[in-house]
Amino acid sequence: MIPRADALASLERDEFDLVVVGGGITGAGVALDAASRGYSVALVEKSDFAAGTSSRSSKLIHGGLRYLQNFDLGLVREALLERSLLVKLAPHVVKPLPFIVPTFGGKRPDRMMGVGLNMYDVMSWRRGRDESEEWSPERHRTIDGAEVLEFVPSLAGREPTAGYLFYDCQTDDVRLVLTVLSEAERFGAVIANACDVTGLVERDGRAAGVLVRDTLAGGEFELCADNVINATGVWADRLRPEELYSEEEVPRIRPSRGTHLTLPRELLDVRAGAIVPAGGGRTVFVLPWLGRTLVGTTDNDYEGDVDHVPPSADDVAYLLKAVNGFFGTDVRAGQLTGAYAGVRPLISTGDPKKSVDISRRAELYETSSGLVTITGGKLTTWRRMAKMAVDRIVERDGRDAPCRTHEIQLGEPVDPGSLPELTGVDEEGRRHLAERYGHAAQLVLRLAEADRQLARRISPELPDIAAEAAYAAGHEQAHSVADVLLRRTRLGLLDAQRLCEPDAEGPRVVAEAMAGQLGWDAARSQRELEGWQEVARAEGLVPEAAAVATAAAAPAATPAEAARSAAPAADEPAPTAPGAAPEEAA
Repeated sequence: MIPRADALASLERDEFDLVVVGGGITGAGVALDAASRGYSVALVEKSDFAAGTSSRSSKLIHGGLRYLQNFDLGLVREALLERSLLVKLAPHVVKPLPFIVPTFGGKRPDRMMGVGLNMYDVMSWRRGRDESEEWSPERHRTIDGAEVLEFVPSLAGREPTAGYLFYDCQTDDVRLVLTVLSEAERFGAVIANACDVTGLVERDGRAAGVLVRDTLAGGEFELCADNVINATGVWADRLRPEELYSEEEVPRIRPSRGTHLTLPRELLDVRAGAIVPAGGGRTVFVLPWLGRTLVGTTDNDYEGDVDHVPPSADDVAYLLKAVNGFFGTDVRAGQLTGAYAGVRPLISTGDPKKSVDISRRAELYETSSGLVTITGGKLTTWRRMAKMAVDRIVERDGRDAPCRTHEIQLGEPVDPGSLPELTGVDEEGRRHLAERYGHAAQLVLRLAEADRQLARRISPELPDIAAEAAYAAGHEQAHSVADVLLRRTRLGLLDAQRLCEPDAEGPRVVAEAMAGQLGWDAARSQRELEGWQEVARAEGLVPEAAAVATAAAAPAATPAEAARSAAPAADEPAPTAPGAAPEEAA
């Protein structure tokens, strides 16, 4: 990305065809789609890129087995086609992940589940697929107990009989956002974070841009554009809410909190995703992710502050109970490496039930000022959401500008073996850099070569190096230690226990690397370290063990809570049963 100062100068000076408000996956997709159709595009984000829902998902690019039981076949088919396309367009960012649904006690795999997986297989087929594609999903199959254990060693104590094996995909959600933004910039988009939109600029009753406040340096300016797209997700109704609700009869956005846990691989060793029953007819995912095991998610209505969404003690206890009941383990809150929560922007269907009954389909609204708002949807279908929004602008402008994002490569993969060898960066480190940055890993290693201190690891158990912090500050508009630990790397989620200790070395390594790029003195670096601790507390990255233990011991207050807290069934889950499969937090 171009330096933020240069981007701000352009935003204040130039006029654009379109301004996109929101730097999550939907806003990034809108910017890429519009810029690749020939529009001049500006994108502004009030905090950091992907700071909201787009950094707090279950990290899955998937069809959504849950929708099969609702016969929402169109949504499943759409998501599966997008999954197939994203693997082709961004093979270093979106990767295949096997999933296991085991059975125990001599039982055969559930027949109805097999029917559902057959439908999943059929709907994943994409016309026009050629043999040169990196990956296409194999059909699901039944495997024996020994093969189940190869994929999920932590089930050894339960002696699985057999299981289903099927495939979906996994990603680093923030890296996907940054990759899409980089491609948008390559097509001419001007992008800046820490730019809070405080209102619309109107001329003759029509939106003609936005008022922007620079949250880093202060000051305000008008960003002039012919069209405005609001892609702020759960914050969508904060920009002209009276116009949105009075004219479009929009059902109010109902945030739903999804909580996830990370824990050491040695405590719960999984090499494939596992679908785990969690009581009350629901299930959760247990996934391998970036050297840790990821557990999630919950799905509850949320009414708190959406800028900082900590995991609740009840949700942490619920997830631990599900995992321990299924795997026969005794993992406790004090053993977690981290936890995080996010809110999804769900659009009500009018049924006054829980958020699990609210649609995940994208919704598009246009109001009298010409403001276009896109919200709802899910991480997997970001490209189609973006197309929907930009199609509306193209139609309104009367242009002949078809969507091109189905053919635009996202980043450039690189063979880890082609990266230069560097003292302090081992084979695991080079593979990690290749998978995160693709060809840009060369630039990260160049920084480490110029200053060997940047080759050191930020956290001893994980391969992220200090040069990534320097690269984030110089090339990805990272402004704080939290930006690097939570989003440019994912260490704030993967190793929070260690990094949140009062005198932790990792945050100091990050601050020193950023200081070299941003000109921080010792006092500023110290303030940044203190700021990291404040953010970590606000986000609840390290759950309080005592509070979780209390929540686990407390009786359920309502029948719904009782069902939700019920001991997990020992039998295999049925993803095609009502409400069974979990949802991603995006």
